[in-house]
Amino acid sequence: MEHSRCIVVILTFNSAAIVRETVGEALKVSPHVYVVDSFSSDGTPEILKELGCTVVQRAFSNYSDQRNWAIAQVEAHCDWQLHLDADEVLDAQAVREIGALLAGTPDHDAYLLRRRDYFMGKMLRFSGVNPWHLRLFRSGRGRCESRLYDQHFISPATPARLAGFMHDKNSARLSDWIASHNRWSDAEAKEKLAPRGAAEGVLQPRLLGDPRERTRFIKELYYKLPSGLRVSSYFLYRYVFRLGFLDGVTGFYFAFFQALWFRMLVDAKMYEQRAQQRAP
Repeated sequence: MEHSRCIVVILTFNSAAIVRETVGEALKVSPHVYVVDSFSSDGTPEILKELGCTVVQRAFSNYSDQRNWAIAQVEAHCDWQLHLDADEVLDAQAVREIGALLAGTPDHDAYLLRRRDYFMGKMLRFSGVNPWHLRLFRSGRGRCESRLYDQHFISPATPARLAGFMHDKNSARLSDWIASHNRWSDAEAKEKLAPRGAAEGVLQPRLLGDPRERTRFIKELYYKLPSGLRVSSYFLYRYVFRLGFLDGVTGFYFAFFQALWFRMLVDAKMYEQRAQQRAP
């Protein structure tokens, strides 16, 4: 692999429906796109090779493991790494700013990008969750935290913010969204019930930190509330205080399923696991 200014790293699995759009915008940032595919069966690898990507196959264990493996493969071959999921499409403003940054001498070693969520095929202007993510960093200055769910990239450097968005065009169908969030509720329940050790190598909750740290601080407070109260409060926060109602019917459905279905499902699975542990 030749040395390059920046390598874009993308994880894929059966992503044929969206990966052309994702890679098309990524190639405007760098001609070097490195894809770790988890043995897709829908033609994804063939599309990627057609687009000129480097494609390697690796079985998927979990998101952190796959990301950190990919980081290790490319870090000796590039100055910078930009990490995207298969359905995260950069907009024109993000492409311009990242390109300008890489063409000059960056002042920081890590950068946050905003994510724009989609639900049932519609862009959410107000209702999205976790909008800021660290995705661009200097090689050797970033990795993915080891968590079962809600993983973020972390860096010893203080990150700056980029303009523009990455559009998270996942789960165009509600049935796909429900299936993926059912799996993620298992991971979240397991994560919350795991014994608490020293919290090293993970994003720390801080009220006065960057947007990711602040969100994690609020999430820690969320789990201190009683189950029924916290999911209903979360629905009101997302639908009313975050102006989710301005996203119309789709905004209501998103707030309902995100709070009163997904978050309630996490709580129910935590209750079930605790009950099983208490049973003789």
